Order: sequence, then C-alpha cells, then structure tokens
Amino acid sequence: MERFKKYMGRELNIENVKNEQQLNSYGVKCTFLPDPVEEFDEFEFRTSFSGQDNIVITVTIELGKIQRVMFGVADADNPDVVRSFTGEKLESFLAEKGNEMIGFFEFIA
Repeated sequence: MERFKKYMGRELNIENVKNEQQLNSYGVKCTFLPDPVEEFDEFEFRTSFSGQDNIVITVTIELGKIQRVMFGVADADNPDVVRSFTGEKLESFLAEKGNEMIGFFEFIA
C-alpha cells in the first residue's frame, strides 16, 4: 500500500470518476458515485482479479480530498458486505494489477 500513499490528501477529480470509458481502460467500473458529493463521502469501484469480478475499491474523501483507500472483496451472497483483503491477498492483487491501479489513481486524483 506504500505506493498509494502519495494519493492521500489529493483532490478527487469527480469528472474523471464519471468517465466510464477511461475507467474501463484500467479495468475499473464506478459502482457508487454519491450525488451530491458530501463533505465526507465514499466512492466505490469494482474490478476483477483471479477470476473474481467482485473486487471492491473504496475511496473515502473528506472535503474533496482522498483520505483512505481500501481494497476488498464483496460477499457473493450479499454484495453489500465487503471484507478487506488480507496482507497476502493484497500483495497478490497488487503484483498482478498494481500498474493498472497506479494508472487509475493517477487519473482520478
């Protein structure tokens, strides 16, 4: 997660978050976009990994700036329940998708 620290405190670009075509180029889809965006809010994105298409990226903002990023997996039976990746799962995910995730965060931040 060290490589994502540089995005903490950066302004989230809402117009880029809405750009489905560009998000798709990173293998990411925005699944929750608050409207209107509040002072403190969360955005949810989905991607796939190791044959699973229920990988969740949660980006929390405060006053428009990124404060927290979480990678997890949505429960197959109840997609509203998201469990954070374990350290091992996160390492494996970033080994495979790290460059795409860097491109994604460069685009939205």
